[in-house]
Amino acid sequence: MSSIFTRIINSEIPAYKVAEDEHYLAFLDINPIAKGHTLVIPKTEVDYIFDLDHDTLSGLMVFCKKVARAIEQVVPCDRIGVTVIGLEVPHAHVHLIPIDHIHDMDFSKPKLGFSPDEFEAIAASIRDRVNQAS
Repeated sequence: MSSIFTRIINSEIPAYKVAEDEHYLAFLDINPIAKGHTLVIPKTEVDYIFDLDHDTLSGLMVFCKKVARAIEQVVPCDRIGVTVIGLEVPHAHVHLIPIDHIHDMDFSKPKLGFSPDEFEAIAASIRDRVNQAS
């Protein structure tokens, strides 16, 4: 059975997409711990990030950098925190999270709630910055 992320890639499930190319997709986390919290995935369904082939893994990180730079322009923050946990969904993914302090990366804190319109506005702002950089 396809992972939820593969279903997003195949447009079977909607997502607030911020960037996409032939190999990678970035979209807002629907249970964010910060405004602009974004997930970046390879379009190849591989469960564990370190099982990705070298080219896919390095390409994923370059794609993450492009998305992170766009997030920084939209969400005021000191930097973009990067984490890979890999237990929630069996599809390799990277969390990009706007942070000011290390405590901002605490996944046990309450998730933020945004309306669909707020999610779309955030996604559109990041998407615009990604497109300007391309």
